Amino acid sequence: MRVLFDAEMPVHYGFIWLSSVEDLPDLMETRAGQRNGLCGAAVPGVLSMVTGLHTGRVPFVVQWHDTAPELDADWEDVVEVPFSPESTDLGLSSFQDGFDVTLPAAGSLRARFCATGMDEAHRQDTLMDEATIDRYLLALWPADPAPDEIVRQTSDIAAYWHQEA
Repeated sequence: MRVLFDAEMPVHYGFIWLSSVEDLPDLMETRAGQRNGLCGAAVPGVLSMVTGLHTGRVPFVVQWHDTAPELDADWEDVVEVPFSPESTDLGLSSFQDGFDVTLPAAGSLRARFCATGMDEAHRQDTLMDEATIDRYLLALWPADPAPDEIVRQTSDIAAYWHQEA
């Protein structure tokens, strides 16, 4: 396993992008036709991820695995989606903040988006200098395309976004 990003990610409006394209689509377009509403992957080269917190900073980790990793029981909400970035050089962004993420390989990947603490973070809405509440993991590995999947859902806000997909 390789850690590609591990930091507090600034969020505004409760979303984060991972993309190999410059022109980002509408958030609803990225979830079109999916079962899950937490991680949109319907637009090639783009992942759109929803956070519980509207504005502030959230711990966010991106990992690369050679094969599908074991699922940690600590994560409250987990979804998986197919992801086909156009290059290995990606941008991790939210509104005006952005970071570079370099993948070991491009092509057909599986993305597992994991979240904990979404309901309480959603209730708090905005945290600027306070301790973080929600945290996120995006695990990536080479895999053949497969439909998106809701692996685990325990939070009310995840249920809401799944209904919106």
